Amino acid sequence: MALRFVSLCLTVAMLLVFDASAQTSKSPDRQYQEVDWVALMPKDDLDTLLDPPDYFADIADGSQEDSLEALTQQAQQDEKVRRYQDALTSTRVVQDWHNKAIKIPGFIVPLQADEQQHVTEFFIVPYFGACLHMPPPPPNQIIYAVLKKGVELKNLYDPFWFEGLLAIEINENEMGTAAYRLWIDSVVPYED
Repeated sequence: MALRFVSLCLTVAMLLVFDASAQTSKSPDRQYQEVDWVALMPKDDLDTLLDPPDYFADIADGSQEDSLEALTQQAQQDEKVRRYQDALTSTRVVQDWHNKAIKIPGFIVPLQADEQQHVTEFFIVPYFGACLHMPPPPPNQIIYAVLKKGVELKNLYDPFWFEGLLAIEINENEMGTAAYRLWIDSVVPYED
């Protein structure tokens, strides 16, 4: 596990700006607000993750210090490391997003598929590879979704636009924990 890699991925994902290409909504009576991933995270969690402890600068990838166990031990001695660790596992959310119709870009982490290999239960994450590397993104950067008709996923690195009603709901799985759920209206491939 590479803490510096995860820290870098989180920083890149949070700073990444997706092109706002026009996509027509599948639900004519619902207006979707386009959302950046960082808007789903409380500001103090975001500030903490964007300013990692100096402790990380001295860690060699793959070393004994490059583990969650070492981070936990360091967190007992250093308040900034403790706060960083808390932000990495935060289920704190932005209440204003509850029951809002949103449009958000992201990647699919499959949790279940049907007989035709369409993904029917999945996490939506801000960057490719999230949840495949440990630790996963913070729960407030993971959205849980179920789509009975499923999504054809040819490659894990294919991005999509997701539209639907966002709810605050904790969903746990061995791949990670999501602090949000999206009741999906549409899923379309992301295009520039």
